Amino acid sequence: EVQLVESGGGLVQIGGSLRLSCEASGFPFDDYAIGWFRQAPGKEREGVLCISNSDNHREYADSVKGRFTISSDNAKNTVYLQMNALKPEDTAVYYCAAVYNPILCALHVAYGYWGQGTQVTVSS
Repeated sequence: EVQLVESGGGLVQIGGSLRLSCEASGFPFDDYAIGWFRQAPGKEREGVLCISNSDNHREYADSVKGRFTISSDNAKNTVYLQMNALKPEDTAVYYCAAVYNPILCALHVAYGYWGQGTQVTVSS
């Protein structure tokens, strides 16, 4: 059974940091790209970052460049989203998702597997 489990969300003040984790199971981790997406109330889902687990290729949304980073621990089948300098507009439910691609990742493709999401709230 494929599972993606996010954790690490919470409430943080403006300018603070959070690290989200996405633990994957049920598929060959190295052959998949993992993406982080977010959805705020009343807004469309937005791709944030992704990483290909075999090649470490990354793609970033312009809105998070210089503030968010993505990393992967293949031994733990876990991808991390480090979020720094958080802003109120980063408030959203954050989801991780997986798509088969052993070479590179892309945010604007269809991801087949999704986690349940974790809430991030940045307070002013």
